[in-house]
Amino acid sequence: MRSREFDLDFRERAGRTRTWGLVLLSLAAVLWVWVGVLLLTPYTADRKPDDKYPDECESRLFTEWGTANDGTRHGDYCQQERDWPEVLGVLGLSVPVSVAGGSLFTIGTVTRRMSAHAQAMRELDKLADTAQG
Repeated sequence: MRSREFDLDFRERAGRTRTWGLVLLSLAAVLWVWVGVLLLTPYTADRKPDDKYPDECESRLFTEWGTANDGTRHGDYCQQERDWPEVLGVLGLSVPVSVAGGSLFTIGTVTRRMSAHAQAMRELDKLADTAQG
């Protein structure tokens, strides 16, 4: 394999690595949006299956009287509907996904730039050799 084909293949692999990084970063962004929805939007909680009049619950983050946080000891069903472990689980899942995505994106970008730099240096060396000789 000649050096040009090898370099093009090298850049193509770096591009695929960068694309995988973007995919993982996009997945992490979806997980962050999901956490935002779970924390910031109001919701309803059924007291029994097929409840025609479910409890109206405030968002988990902007609750004024603790309706989303006090639990069933006060006759409130909001605590059980959106529990904190679900939110923390989604948030915890987003961390390794975003770290892996950021790493792959960075590796792919740096690899392509280094390859382009090496190609530019080879071209400059050729120009310098033809100018001297």
